[in-house]
Amino acid sequence: MRIVILGAGAMGSILGAHLAQGGAEVIFLARGQRAQWLREHDITVSGLTNITAPVHVIERPQEVKEADVLLVAVKTHDTDTALNSLRQLAVGNVLSVQNGVLKNAQVAHVFGWEKTLGAMAGFAGEVLLNGTVHCTIQERLVIGELPEGTSARVETLATALTRAGLPTEVSPQIQSIEWSKYVLFVGLMAVAVLTRLETYKFLKDPDLALVRVRLEREVAQIATALGIPLVDYDGIQAKTLTSLPIEEAVARVQHSGEQFEARGATAHKVSTLQDLERGRRLEVEETLGYAARKGAELGLQVPTVDTCYRLLAGISRVLQ
Repeated sequence: MRIVILGAGAMGSILGAHLAQGGAEVIFLARGQRAQWLREHDITVSGLTNITAPVHVIERPQEVKEADVLLVAVKTHDTDTALNSLRQLAVGNVLSVQNGVLKNAQVAHVFGWEKTLGAMAGFAGEVLLNGTVHCTIQERLVIGELPEGTSARVETLATALTRAGLPTEVSPQIQSIEWSKYVLFVGLMAVAVLTRLETYKFLKDPDLALVRVRLEREVAQIATALGIPLVDYDGIQAKTLTSLPIEEAVARVQHSGEQFEARGATAHKVSTLQDLERGRRLEVEETLGYAARKGAELGLQVPTVDTCYRLLAGISRVLQ
């Protein structure tokens, strides 16, 4: 199986490492120092998994002509430019594991809905200064037909990806799973960037946990207005956290922080905070910004989202 991975940050690297170790032909589309490092050192992941595997690295997307699967893992603000550079690619299936919920429409605009599958990756990590990737969350890839349902091609692809080294499950509710992850991501990323704290620290604090819960409930209103039900799926407890009495939801968030600490995940930081610490542009417009704009469009009250969006948008502009 030939798999092209667009983006060699933490997520792309972790997925690619599993696939390369499993024997798939993995091609990374990367740039600059990251591309050079991968050529010289191969892909190296440590932490919850330990993998070192050789991969093929290409800096010019136009050189890639065909693939069985394209995995999109670039930062959301680079999506349109990155996808447009691959219009010549003959590919069977395209999956985006990016943050937010705009990703599928962006993929379909270039490759068509018939090739676009929904996807949610239960992995997280950080590219360290030495070029290796430290994996802090290690679960599975979930895929499905959009907006819902399964098919023979999805089942076949999931089996092939699992055999190639990447544990993959099929869900008939992939849009709900993507939105459920999005709801939780908005709460996590906003509080992480505004506090600059490790994840377990802000989860454990009662006031910061309350801000996270309020953010998530406002985004959940948008999903409801769009007719997209939220779900609980493994560690994603969006349905529960947005429907419990607020005091109970805050207590659950605090407990999740205690669990992070208990299992030794004290170094985990949300990806957007990692970008902030390295002076990189933040994924704001496609995440918080989308929620703020969609809430206004639907006539919903999302004051916490709107305030946090404007704060993060201002921070991101300074970084640019």
